[in-house]
Amino acid sequence: MKNNKIGIFDSGLGGLSVLKYLKIDVPGYHYLYLGDNARLPYGEKSSEDIYRYSCQAMDFLFAKGCTLVIVACNTVSAQALRRLQQEYLPLNHPHKKILGVIFPLAEKFAKQNGINRIGVIGTKATIASGTYENEIKKINPNVKIETKSTPLLVPLIENGWLKKPETKMILKKYLKPLKNKQIQALILGCTHYPFLIKDIQRIMGKKISVPDPGKIVAQSLADYLNRHSELNLKTKNKTDISFYTTADINLFKKEGEKFLNSKIENIKKIKID
Repeated sequence: MKNNKIGIFDSGLGGLSVLKYLKIDVPGYHYLYLGDNARLPYGEKSSEDIYRYSCQAMDFLFAKGCTLVIVACNTVSAQALRRLQQEYLPLNHPHKKILGVIFPLAEKFAKQNGINRIGVIGTKATIASGTYENEIKKINPNVKIETKSTPLLVPLIENGWLKKPETKMILKKYLKPLKNKQIQALILGCTHYPFLIKDIQRIMGKKISVPDPGKIVAQSLADYLNRHSELNLKTKNKTDISFYTTADINLFKKEGEKFLNSKIENIKKIKID
């Protein structure tokens, strides 16, 4: 029987914003979600540490039988994806695939008609990498891109501070400069940020487009699998999900169920370092 396992890797809970849509748009697979909550936030780590942590995560997910892993973390996609694809895979798993989340978003925004000024928010590592600017300008060199590092958001989200007034105050401080630069669309360059999308949209106003990146990434994966029949390994109608975290199971379950809008049943604590 074909193996229908797809891995999803994030530094914490953020990748659940992608998994939420994968269940709908790409059903019939067994998803293995790995959150390295013990070592987040990745956005403050060095490129070498991010790459090393990512290799450990890939080792775990491929050992579990995944044929494809989605790096549902913008920081890893920005800082380590190219090395994972060009160095790690050929040496360790030459017949398997690793995909990131930045290119689908960059492509979607760059091709939008009438959009010539785009904002991007993300972790320090993601913004410092310049990956979004590079990918967007490859497709549409005329687009003006404004970026803003928003490092406090991931810890606030991971600790369940979504509705705290402090979080809303910090959001306003981060977003006001971008709004003042009259951007037409905002890329949420971190998979954690969709959990604040309603507040972000309210602050930015109705005229600024703030799409949910999780839906864009899920649709992109569906298209990718349709184009690559060797990876389209759907074997059943039922969607299974297994969860793994490197930190506290109860906290992952408590906050994760809010983000996923469903129960988290099959969860284990693991060590990958």
